[in-house]
Amino acid sequence: MANTSYPRTKIKILLLENISDAAVEELRVGGYADVKRINGALSEAELIKAVKGVHLLGIRSKTHISKNVLDAADKLVAVGCFCIGVNQVDLATATKKGIAVFNAPYSNTRSVAELIIGLCVMLIRKIPDKNAAAHRGEWLKEATGSFELRGKTLGIIGYGNIGSQVSIMAEALGMHVTYYDTATKLPHGNARQIRDLKELLKRSDIVTLHVPSDATTRNMMDAAMLKNLKKGAVLLNYSRGDVLDLDALGKAVTSGRLSGAAVDVFPVEPEKNGDKFESGLQNLPNVILTPHIGGSTEEAQANIGLDVTAKLIKYLELGISEGSHTVPSVSLPPQAGTHRILHIHKNVPGVLGQINSRLSKGGINITGQYLKTTDEIGYVVLDVDHKISKEAFEILQGIKGTIRARMVY
Repeated sequence: MANTSYPRTKIKILLLENISDAAVEELRVGGYADVKRINGALSEAELIKAVKGVHLLGIRSKTHISKNVLDAADKLVAVGCFCIGVNQVDLATATKKGIAVFNAPYSNTRSVAELIIGLCVMLIRKIPDKNAAAHRGEWLKEATGSFELRGKTLGIIGYGNIGSQVSIMAEALGMHVTYYDTATKLPHGNARQIRDLKELLKRSDIVTLHVPSDATTRNMMDAAMLKNLKKGAVLLNYSRGDVLDLDALGKAVTSGRLSGAAVDVFPVEPEKNGDKFESGLQNLPNVILTPHIGGSTEEAQANIGLDVTAKLIKYLELGISEGSHTVPSVSLPPQAGTHRILHIHKNVPGVLGQINSRLSKGGINITGQYLKTTDEIGYVVLDVDHKISKEAFEILQGIKGTIRARMVY
C-alpha cells in the first residue's frame, strides 16, 4: 500500500459502540496506532467534544452524527458506519463538507437470515408459550396449533440481500416462497414475485419484512394493511422500527387474527444495555421480542469490522471511494512515480476546466485523472509527477468551488 502523505501514526481514529476487535486489528496491521475506543454511544454534546482532531470516526447504529457534530469535526475525512444502515448520519451535511460515509450493507446477511428461519420454526410451533409455561412449572404437551414449515407459504416483503437469502433457506426447508418488491427482482429457486402487497399477505402463512426505512415504507404495515393477513398467520419484523405499527400488531395478536409475531426493531429504542425497555407487545402470547440483534453474531461483527475498515483505509490511502454514500464512487489504481491529489468541489459548471487549465499554465502534467459527480459535488482524483505535486496541490486548493483538497501520497 502506498504511503499516505500524513504519517499513519498521526492519524487520529475514534471508534464508538464496542466495534469489533477485527477492525482494530486491521488498523493496527495497517500501521494506525492512534485508535481510541469507547464502548457505548455518545450524546451530541459529548461527541462534539470528542470529534475534534479526529480523522476517522467509527460508529454503529446508536450514535447520531448530526450537522452540529460534523461542523465541530475540524479534521474529519471519513465516517465508518459499522452496521447495515447510514440513516444515523446527516448525509446531506457530510456531502456538503466532502466527508465520505461508508457502511457494510452485506456483512450480516447470513446472520439475519438464519435467525429469521429459526424464528419461523419457533413461532409456528408456539415454542414461546410452551417455554414460558415450562418455566412457570406447567406442562403443555400438545400438538394443537403447532405446524411444520414444510408446505407453508412464506411471504417476503423486500427481496434484497437479506430477503433473497431467507428465500433460499426457506425453500430448502420445503416452503413455498413468494415475495413483494417495488422493483422487478429475479427470483432465487422457485420463489415467485407478487406485484400486489395485499395479495401476498392474503396468501402467506408467515410474512417477514426486509425493507429500508424511507418515505415509501414508513408505517407501511398499518392497521388497515394488517387486516389483509391470513387468519392465524405469523409476522416478523427484523428490518426497521418505523415500518410496522406496533399497536396495530398487538391488537392483531390479542384478537387472534395473528397466531404469533417476532419483532427486533422498534420506533424508539434504549440508548444502551441495561436501560429500561417498554413495549405494548410485552407479555403477549407467542410473541418474541429481541433487542435489535438481528445481525449481532460474532461472525457478522467481525465481517463488518473488516469490510468497513478496508473501505476507510482505501479511501485514506488511495482515494478509492467505492461504497461511499456521500462522495462519488471513484477507483483509480496507483501509478508509480506520481503523487495523488484528491479534489472535492461543488458540482458547478467549469470546475474541471479550471483545474486542467490552471495546471496546464503551471506546467504540470497530469498522468492520471478521474472525475465523477453527483447532483451536489464533484470528486476528482489526480495523479501528477511527484516533483511538482506541491505546486499542483496549491493550485487545486485555490480553485473556486473547492470543498476540500487532500494529498494522498
